[in-house]
Amino acid sequence: MTRLTMRPVAIAADSDRSYWLQDVDARAASAPLSGSSQCDVAIIGGGYCGLWTALRLKEQAPELRVTILEADICGGGASGRNGGQVHSWFAEIDQLTRVVGAEEALRLCRATADAIEELAALHSSGTIEMDLRLDGWLWTASSAAQEGAWNPAVAATAKRGEAPLRPLDAGAIRRRSGTDSSYVGVEEVRAGSVHPAKLALGLRALAQSRGVVVHEATPVHHIEAGKLCRLITPDGTLSAGKVVIATNAWAASIPELRRYMYVVDSQIIATAPVPEKLEALGWTSGASICDAQAHVLYWQRTPGGRVIFGRGSGNVAFSGAFGPDFNRRTGQTHDNLRELHRVYPTLRDVAITHDWTGPIDCMAEHLPVFGHLSGQPDILFGVGFNGTGIAQTPVAGRILASLVLGHDDEWSRSGLVGLARRTALPPEPIRYLGARVVRHAIRLRNDAEIENRRPATWVRVLSSLAPGH
Repeated sequence: MTRLTMRPVAIAADSDRSYWLQDVDARAASAPLSGSSQCDVAIIGGGYCGLWTALRLKEQAPELRVTILEADICGGGASGRNGGQVHSWFAEIDQLTRVVGAEEALRLCRATADAIEELAALHSSGTIEMDLRLDGWLWTASSAAQEGAWNPAVAATAKRGEAPLRPLDAGAIRRRSGTDSSYVGVEEVRAGSVHPAKLALGLRALAQSRGVVVHEATPVHHIEAGKLCRLITPDGTLSAGKVVIATNAWAASIPELRRYMYVVDSQIIATAPVPEKLEALGWTSGASICDAQAHVLYWQRTPGGRVIFGRGSGNVAFSGAFGPDFNRRTGQTHDNLRELHRVYPTLRDVAITHDWTGPIDCMAEHLPVFGHLSGQPDILFGVGFNGTGIAQTPVAGRILASLVLGHDDEWSRSGLVGLARRTALPPEPIRYLGARVVRHAIRLRNDAEIENRRPATWVRVLSSLAPGH
């Protein structure tokens, strides 16, 4: 019998949770699993990917018994900690093309655009109140080195007769974001921002209303593979015909997946509400904004006038293992503060009320991967969202649902299915040590380029070794 051991999940203390989760006082809405139970499909992970997969399964096969096991609360992981940026895959169409080919890349991009419309319908109908504002997604440059980062995506979409990314000049960026630090870029018009925790908890309620059984505070210790898989939890056992691993970064527990994925964290801060200051800057939009650094900056203004400001740290977890320090790094907000004050100098006196971190599951190609574990057709996975998932996980749910149901269709045949076409990463400790060196080089390169200085040759060489370059 094959036995897969899942690593323990370090549950964040209430004070270490994201602003989003604290804002809605997120709590469990279901009891932990107790005793023995059985279902047709067990989903490990109650974030966006797991919830959307459950919803897609119920759409196609309402009679299926679907159970979600979540170690924390639904949305307690990346789904409730991210920056709330909503945009399609058109920005990554060049990367998608390299992995799945031109035709399917366009199909997947259109599918994520459709997913944004699905979110809009859920919001406008009152099904899920998620503070969705489709005021655009701005991809910008604030230094010469960042200029044109979007050119491959613009060229690839134009070649296919699409024009989702429209050029922006300094004046347009200033009017939309209240800053003149970024002076050129592009905008995806039908995109924007959302309250991530409201979306996650809304999806939880929607799934439960459609008959999905949810057990929160139920970490899975082991998966015992077999004709009927058994999931062992602290107080119970769940038997299932199919198992879906949708645990984001925690999927690195599985050695087969860990060969291809690495875990980094992102640091995010939230300011006190300062709507008057933001309005004085002319910043009233709900657009989401990012720049083109390697350790990208991303931010939005909340409806209440807070600034949510995040930065990828590049901090990597050894062998994919991480603990409470990936929930919050006390006193480690200086990089974010420095950049916030560079982008918005007039906010130097504004208090920071929340800071948090979160683990991100990454693949070398910066795109998720789906499939089943080797020799285990009944144990499926969906991992590697690289921090981009709000409009992408509804599509992931379609892919995983087709794989679970054994359908032969455009989703199950997707080029995102299967590890064979992905880049295996070096073994430990080479991977960790190399990542530390490359991370340091990227930080030095970012610091130089943001001031329009030319980085040292060794810095340029080492930073170019990052996955995806």
